[in-house]
Amino acid sequence: MTWDKLLLIGVIAVLVLGPEKLPYYAEKLGAFVRGARDYVRGAQERVKSEMGDDFDDVDWRKLDPRQYDPRRIVREALLDDPAPERVGAAAAKPQSAGGPQPQQAPRRTFTTDAPPPYDDEAT
Repeated sequence: MTWDKLLLIGVIAVLVLGPEKLPYYAEKLGAFVRGARDYVRGAQERVKSEMGDDFDDVDWRKLDPRQYDPRRIVREALLDDPAPERVGAAAAKPQSAGGPQPQQAPRRTFTTDAPPPYDDEAT
């Protein structure tokens, strides 16, 4: 916030609350700000104590959600070069009739008389 906005909020507060109630609410606001600051400090100390020595190694700027602009992420994803072909895709050519053929497992069909195996302990 800029100073002119804060000044405007202060002038509106004086007009709305009046000069007799303004000191009371200013005191309440100050107590709230102090309480919030103490709460945040306590939370920071608790996180430091629970994380131990690893707390100082964390790069907090990387974890800042404000850096993730969805428009930028989509733009970069759309402008990326297509994925290169897989190495095995070029080498996978059909073999000639004279070469060895890979063995394929026989295909099983299931019916109501012979249903597929079922594991009742699986999740």
